[in-house]
Amino acid sequence: MNISRRKLMALSAASAALPKAALANRATEITWDDLIPPGVPYSEIIGEGVMDERNDLWLPQFDANATKLNPALDGAYIKMPGYILPIEYSNTGVTNFVLVPYVGACLHTPPPPPNQLVFVNTITPWPSDNLWDAVWVTGRMQHDIQTTEVAETGYVLEAEFMEIYVW
Repeated sequence: MNISRRKLMALSAASAALPKAALANRATEITWDDLIPPGVPYSEIIGEGVMDERNDLWLPQFDANATKLNPALDGAYIKMPGYILPIEYSNTGVTNFVLVPYVGACLHTPPPPPNQLVFVNTITPWPSDNLWDAVWVTGRMQHDIQTTEVAETGYVLEAEFMEIYVW
């Protein structure tokens, strides 16, 4: 096999660029603690609250720390675990949901603060028969405080890939 020096140099340059290209598409794995900005302790995002005795509910009152978002995550390509709280369904599955840090968040307990909730738009609907499983969600994250029917969320994630979280 006869390879010219020019082809060898081009091949070398291309192969050197491959690892960088592969890393550019690799998601950064994050945890729920990463959603809180550096320097803000978790204890400072949980506010006081009041008991709604009529409805037997604890209503948390969050301060400004609850809506502080991690600037490093705005536009980041990430992978994070969580549980699905469905917002919109189609005949093929869940298309939009709130990713929550623990089972029952927002339904059976007061909602976590906005910087601990992620609104997820899926490219491919998530099958409805897997709603109680923990999941990994991979995609591009953005800052976007918004109000949903279940809670105020601090982040939006465009989910490109989802899978069952295996312990």
